[in-house]
Amino acid sequence: MTEETDFTQQDSDGGSEEVVLTPAELIGKLEQAWLNEKFSPELLENKCEIVECVIEQLDHMEKNLRRAKKGDLKVSVHHMEVERIRYVLSSYLRCRLMKIEKFFPHVLEKEKTRSKGEPSILSPEEFAFAKEYMANIETYLKTVALRHMPPNLQKVDLLRSVPKPDLDSYVFLRVKERQENILVEPETDEQREYVIDLEEGSQHLIRYKTIAPLVASGAVQLI
Repeated sequence: MTEETDFTQQDSDGGSEEVVLTPAELIGKLEQAWLNEKFSPELLENKCEIVECVIEQLDHMEKNLRRAKKGDLKVSVHHMEVERIRYVLSSYLRCRLMKIEKFFPHVLEKEKTRSKGEPSILSPEEFAFAKEYMANIETYLKTVALRHMPPNLQKVDLLRSVPKPDLDSYVFLRVKERQENILVEPETDEQREYVIDLEEGSQHLIRYKTIAPLVASGAVQLI
């Protein structure tokens, strides 16, 4: 892979800027998004721009492989790299779909109540899937159970019935950019909140809720 890719990302003001990435940098961003999604207890912001760019890059790589001379060792190596990237991409998308299925009412509620200019956590395709999944669940519950119950029990509040993501769970992380004065909430009533600094390159086990904004900004990487 040698061609650079134009990648559009949002800045801190909600606008967008075009960044030119090498293929290696693009795959690095995909792997970072994959690991964060894999180890985060909640559904993170969608990275559909990265996904689209990676799919285009995979198509380009496969075209080059078809033109390459058969029997060349380099072809086998590049073929394995294509399969590795395809695995990471599939795993990333599958992980997101599993979270949507697990937390669908909360995901849709968060999408519904997000402020103007705030990035969406769902791609258009994921949003359509989540709405259809919720409609199917509601239809199933009505058909199998609710219609057989008394009228006053024929409604179910999915927001209350489906568990929320556990933001108090602990995660491992690696610090990519030094962070100062990170407020850590107490675990018990006897403890007090305190402040820590996160040094670049250091690794920590910490409550997800404490560092969720740093995951979103890319300052830390879940591992």
